[in-house]
Amino acid sequence: MPEGDSVYRATARLHQALAGQTLLSSDFRVPALATTDLTDYSVHEVVPAGKHLLMRLRPPAAGSSGFAAKPLTLHSHLLMEGRWDLYADNERWKKPAHTARVVLKTPTVTAVGFDIAQVRLVPTEQEDDLIGHLGPDLLGADWDPELAADNLRRNPRQGIGQALLDQRIMAGVGNVYRCEILFLRRLHPLVEVGQIADLPAVVNLAHRLLTINKDRPRRVTTGQERTRKPLWVYGRAGKPCLRCGGPIAMLKIPSTPEGAERDCYWCPHCQPAV
Repeated sequence: MPEGDSVYRATARLHQALAGQTLLSSDFRVPALATTDLTDYSVHEVVPAGKHLLMRLRPPAAGSSGFAAKPLTLHSHLLMEGRWDLYADNERWKKPAHTARVVLKTPTVTAVGFDIAQVRLVPTEQEDDLIGHLGPDLLGADWDPELAADNLRRNPRQGIGQALLDQRIMAGVGNVYRCEILFLRRLHPLVEVGQIADLPAVVNLAHRLLTINKDRPRRVTTGQERTRKPLWVYGRAGKPCLRCGGPIAMLKIPSTPEGAERDCYWCPHCQPAV
């Protein structure tokens, strides 16, 4: 699943290429939108909301679609495999055509959404139905560290390793940042939220890490941009800890109480159980 900084960069790239452009054609390769035609709609802006990507569209002067010519939002969630690419006319796509789920053509560029598991189109006024459940966005204008900390406190028995992936608490932390935040704060992944003395420090670290990485092509949490080891623990099971030299371990934690398990990397020496 993408991190908030990845979605931030993707939306910035799409916004730069598409904002102000009128769609010459649209091709939705998902059953629910297969007959939808957004020709002559214009792209107003492309913005992130946590891990969600929102493309806001303005209608033509005289709408002909079934959406009664009102502003629309094309919502997509990249999940594990999804991505948006931009192509010039006649440029060969980098992924197979059968994996494309959305194709939007403008006079200057074609945007193709590949392997996107969630594609929805709603009136912009109903965006909240899709993203209203999210906590404050770590990279958004609505970022509110006090609210994020309060959201964490509401379930003191929840393990911090699970809580950090709960987008209802704060939006944007994925598995990489979850592991790195826990290591940097020396927190065992299973320690209960209520046992953590300084929750604001956890929240502020999450915000700081995503902010410093949002414009980087390479994610770095160790502070060493040119190193071969840009991350402290993520993906390093069995390798020596960069701080103490002991072996990095891995355990599986559900992303939410009802969610699938995700690998969580941690250092048993630097992150002892309470």
